[in-house]
Amino acid sequence: MANENIQMKMEHIWQDTCGSWENCTETTIQSFLAKSQESNIDPQYCMSWVEQHKAQIPEWDTVSKVSLDWVNQHTSTGSPISIKDDY
Repeated sequence: MANENIQMKMEHIWQDTCGSWENCTETTIQSFLAKSQESNIDPQYCMSWVEQHKAQIPEWDTVSKVSLDWVNQHTSTGSPISIKDDY
């Protein structure tokens, strides 16, 4: 059940940021990943889902590279980096 909620939340963010596979660009994918991370959804999980649809995404090679760079900059060993002190 929890995974279904995450999936639904992620798809809602996808609709808000990209809207369609054809509209998935360098800019919209970064927005999608950022908003997903803000919603505590692992960006790597999101990219696995997006990659399943790569045949529908124009310029997939560029989008994929930008996505990988974004994930590498914003996560560490698969975990979101938090700069603020939560103690």
